[in-house]
Amino acid sequence: MPSRNLDLFLAGEEGVRKTLLKGSSGRDIAVLEGVMGLFDGMSFASDENSSYDIAVRTETPVILVVNCAGMGRSVIPLVKGFCGYGASGADDSGVIRGVILNNTSKAAFDSLRDEIPAETGARVLGFLPKLKGIELGSRHLGLILPNEIPDLLKKIDKAADALAESLDVDSLLEIAARACRSAPRSQPGPAGRGQRSQPGPAGRGPSDRPLDRRPVKIAVALDEAFCFYYEDNLDLLREMGADPVFFSPIRDSGIPDASGIILGGGYPELYAHELAANRSMRRSIREAAAGGMPILAECGGFLYLNRTLKTPDGEVCDMAGVLGADSHMTGRLSHFGYVNVEAARDTRFLKKGETIRGHEFHYYDTTDNGRACEIKKPRGNRSWTGYVSKESLFAGFAHLYYPSAPEFIERFLAAASSYTSMKETT
Repeated sequence: MPSRNLDLFLAGEEGVRKTLLKGSSGRDIAVLEGVMGLFDGMSFASDENSSYDIAVRTETPVILVVNCAGMGRSVIPLVKGFCGYGASGADDSGVIRGVILNNTSKAAFDSLRDEIPAETGARVLGFLPKLKGIELGSRHLGLILPNEIPDLLKKIDKAADALAESLDVDSLLEIAARACRSAPRSQPGPAGRGQRSQPGPAGRGPSDRPLDRRPVKIAVALDEAFCFYYEDNLDLLREMGADPVFFSPIRDSGIPDASGIILGGGYPELYAHELAANRSMRRSIREAAAGGMPILAECGGFLYLNRTLKTPDGEVCDMAGVLGADSHMTGRLSHFGYVNVEAARDTRFLKKGETIRGHEFHYYDTTDNGRACEIKKPRGNRSWTGYVSKESLFAGFAHLYYPSAPEFIERFLAAASSYTSMKETT
């Protein structure tokens, strides 16, 4: 079962609730993994869009995992502070219903498991001692993919075996069951602590009726080099009449039989030599672009469409050559965070003034990022230009969230359908 993104900026509250229901339908329990600190939102001034905000709006209980390394009783005021900050009144312990103590000893756990509930109302559900050999590393985009981690399943099993000795699974399931019984299905959740000045695009979605066309095949790059996709985007493609066909720019000799191409984000810089060596694939994509096949490319996919890519080690590798720019590592985050991508002029898929929401997170830059759109931060006045749009191609750095502008994908699929008809008549 694929994981899904619950993101208030991209999807709005209603969109988050729909995604949560879709992902948990027919299952006994749903696990929501928080990001950053519990109260860290879009700005220092608010917890808007934080993990706490998501928990409040979806009425999901929080299990707080506390790093206890180097601490003894200091864990008590730390947990009490979190619980008190998330509470809305003297009789409310907030959304934190359980605590797991990490990097601590059984003796500390035995001492704290009664005191923490007495001070905070949150149960101590278990603990993990410090374990060697289970560390998971990171790199410039923060992710090392599962297939790259030696003995990953053994590391997971080691942590699971240790947690099985102390975790109160029955209490954990009881907390989850109470949430399921109490959460309303038709009303928005209670407001959180932060300001709610910018609601997401709630209520926007695919057309009420399916597009009046047969399913159109869309070639979607998916391998080690291209693997960053919002599952909601793939869902929307299918709902609007697309048939995604996955392929590997590293291993396949050419794009599959399709009427459009989507090149997502990923790590082309780590597989630049393999991508460069696959000349038949690069030629296939150039020929498709020259023939008018609609193409969407973002971040890593955008880098792949350019002429060359310089690896982190400084080697220059040939890429697809659909665009004439060259890509290079900057050594720092070029742009980071949520963005609104607004068309500065009419393009094939996004008309002037229309906006689609997305997220930028990249250490690479190119000699020509395009000027078809104005990229705007949702807070403050910071903006810059970006996106290359020519004929049936739309490419840039932002990871776009298609449900925030369904008309964008509707036009893309319409162009792909037209491309199919053109092929059949020639």
